[in-house]
Amino acid sequence: MQSGPAAADRVGMNALAQVRALHVLAAAKLGRPAHIEPASSVTNEVWLTPEHVVRINRRATGRLRREATLAPVLPPASGYPGIIAAGDGGGMDWLILRRKPGVPLARAWPSMDTAARRSAVRQLATRLRQIHATATPDGLPPLETPQLLDAGALFPLAPLQRALVEARHVPNVPGSLVDDLTARVGELAPAIGAFGASTLIHGDLTFENVLWDGTRVSAIIDFEWSRGAPRDLDLDVFLRMCAYPFLHVAADYEQLTHERDYADVPSWLADDYPELFDVPRLAERLELYSLAFDLHELLQFPPVGAAPQLPKLHALNRLGATLGGRGHLTRWYAASLR
Repeated sequence: MQSGPAAADRVGMNALAQVRALHVLAAAKLGRPAHIEPASSVTNEVWLTPEHVVRINRRATGRLRREATLAPVLPPASGYPGIIAAGDGGGMDWLILRRKPGVPLARAWPSMDTAARRSAVRQLATRLRQIHATATPDGLPPLETPQLLDAGALFPLAPLQRALVEARHVPNVPGSLVDDLTARVGELAPAIGAFGASTLIHGDLTFENVLWDGTRVSAIIDFEWSRGAPRDLDLDVFLRMCAYPFLHVAADYEQLTHERDYADVPSWLADDYPELFDVPRLAERLELYSLAFDLHELLQFPPVGAAPQLPKLHALNRLGATLGGRGHLTRWYAASLR
């Protein structure tokens, strides 16, 4: 057990986060709950009461307010919890939702047997299909997407092209790598072309955003990255999650999360939702999505040293691996052809 200044700082931060959650509940005129506890989360502050879930985004990006705008059009099949209240102010935005039964599927996954895992993916496919059939609502606020694509634009790769130019000025990013990226994006670009934004994707499809009640998928949650886009774009984060699941879970159970437990998940989803994978030039599209995602992360978190000095899964090294045919998509395609 940790003690000393680090542990004290963590306790202090939790106390401040609880004050924020109680303030949000009071602002929604829900009163002080009999019990409130923190829930693990990768991005937001999340607190649970017996009846409600409080989600707080302290980055003031407006993504949770945007999710509140989107929620009324989500299909019942998503299982999305009803929103009680939403708001912003003080450098944050927040949502209060009805609490649904279940825990993140990622948390339950290590202790589930194969039959339960197979059933969970089958149920996920059914719910996801309905989300992908949902029309994008008019007036949905735009957001900067991790894959650097501008849905509905005449030149959807324009954000990616701008990012390639910006990458040339980032310290510790070799010019030769940017040259190779630029050339490869040019080769892959015809696989995308202009695309519409008329139907929704989830945008952050990981098991952290799927609730499991012990026997069934009770909900798909956290639609803050949802937007209009081709449905196969959801495969980018999903396949990344299957390859590196420990990067897509809350810190308190990262050590229990192993790649081997996700090896069959992509093929299961392909069996249950074949039309999601039945896309012309899918391999090229997925590679382009992956390169764009990693380039976006590289610009957000510039390397502090040369590639050999960085963690293996730093965005700079992931880009090099993909360009060299050693990335997670290459391994997935090799496994799918066995």
